[in-house]
Amino acid sequence: MATQPEPEAVPPPDGAERELAEVQDAWRRALADLDNLRKRCARELEQVRRTERARTAAELLPVLDNLDLALSHARADPASVLQGVEAVRDQAVDVLERLGYPRQEEKGVPFDPSRHEVVGVVDDPDAEPGTVVNVLRPGYGLDDRQLRPMAVTVSQRRE
Repeated sequence: MATQPEPEAVPPPDGAERELAEVQDAWRRALADLDNLRKRCARELEQVRRTERARTAAELLPVLDNLDLALSHARADPASVLQGVEAVRDQAVDVLERLGYPRQEEKGVPFDPSRHEVVGVVDDPDAEPGTVVNVLRPGYGLDDRQLRPMAVTVSQRRE
């Protein structure tokens, strides 16, 4: 039997190996760039979180200072405690508003499940059915930026 010669390997077209190597190198560089971008974004996001936590805490420091001041005055004049606590509460409400979470406590408005949490239903002949009659706990924030909804009692529907 005659042995057939092995077929010769056909060399790739001129420059194809070089082009393949360049494409693979570009692909590896793109992957490395993507990985570096992902790491940089994670670092920047953590820095933004730290900055915002510090900014929020700094906004609350004057409230704490005034609480300390109110407590020190309470020892000297107990009647001043109520005024001091009211002033500190107003200051805290102002801080939340500046942070984008205004206080919500309106009565007489239609019940809105996205803004209100019903904790009771009452029979109030003077109120339209489904109307907020009483706010038991104020809410903070608006629309999709809500820290918590208002806890309310609502007039029941008449049948």
